[in-house]
Amino acid sequence: MISPWDRWYSTSCCLCCHVRTGTIILGIWYMIINAVVLLILLSALYDPVQYRYHLTSSELGTDIDVMDDANICIATAISLLMILICGMATYGAYKQHAAWIIPFFCYQIFDFALNTLVAISVVVYPNTVQDYLQQLPGTFPYKEDIMSTNNVCLVFAVLLFIGCILSFKAYLIGCVWNCYRYVSGRGTTEVLVYVTTNDTTVLLPPYEEAVTIPPKDPPPQYTQYMEA
Repeated sequence: MISPWDRWYSTSCCLCCHVRTGTIILGIWYMIINAVVLLILLSALYDPVQYRYHLTSSELGTDIDVMDDANICIATAISLLMILICGMATYGAYKQHAAWIIPFFCYQIFDFALNTLVAISVVVYPNTVQDYLQQLPGTFPYKEDIMSTNNVCLVFAVLLFIGCILSFKAYLIGCVWNCYRYVSGRGTTEVLVYVTTNDTTVLLPPYEEAVTIPPKDPPPQYTQYMEA
């Protein structure tokens, strides 16, 4: 009987790429995104006056500081950690080290769980969508048209959008998992072949040595029994 893990196992992704190639591309893409975010955050730390944003009173009626130094430092540390994790996944897929792919896979599971919780919160508390729309600035495009939409249709549209994102993320998780299985399977096969070859070399001596070895004399007890 084929297990569900083996049934969904495949060495190709996106209909044409190998899972190793797909994991390398995905890791590089995540590194580029986090590197751009890191540059923006470092620029904000270097020149906080230029990159300090305020929501003016004409938008929300209050003056709220969105970006402070503590939030920038936390976001910078998260970006550095993400670059490290994505670099490990890229290196692990390229050099075929399965253990290096695990942190990136765990991050994907964590991100998928967070998006699932968002979808569940929208289902349980549908009024949160309207509350979020009311917090948007007045200059947000089509704000009034979106708020005038029926609440059920609005929640359905949000759930459909989140469902598409979750489906795409689940597919990427499957690609990375298949890459991990492929790399770990190749490593196990190489070890088994090496051990078998080594054991064969040790247990079976060369043919010339086996032929030239003289037979051993039988033990004395066996000789006396034969003479009797």
